Amino acid sequence: QVQLLESGGGLVQAGGSLSLSCAASGRTFSRSAMGWFRQAPGMDREFVAAISRTGLLFTYADSVKGRFTISRDNAKNTVYLQMNSLETDDTAVYYCAADEGGTAWRTANEYVYWGRGTQVTVSS
Repeated sequence: QVQLLESGGGLVQAGGSLSLSCAASGRTFSRSAMGWFRQAPGMDREFVAAISRTGLLFTYADSVKGRFTISRDNAKNTVYLQMNSLETDDTAVYYCAADEGGTAWRTANEYVYWGRGTQVTVSS
């Protein structure tokens, strides 16, 4: 069992930056691939970024590539999402997710554990 708790959301002006964190409980964090997803009002949940168990592999949605950076610290059981050059379209609830087998990647149904989300609002 893994429990995930996101933090770091808030209100920021377009062009600004935010750093999200996701703290995981449980002993299996280092075995889990981790992902960030987001959901805007009235929209489906969409993939943002994912990182492999070791942190050596990562992938991004085209919409955030070059602006967002995913990283992890297995010693701290934490995954991060650094968001720069934020745009109003980035406004959403951001969710952290973990899988069990370490093979999840860009699809939400590959992930088993989900946090409750943190709100990110980007104003114009």
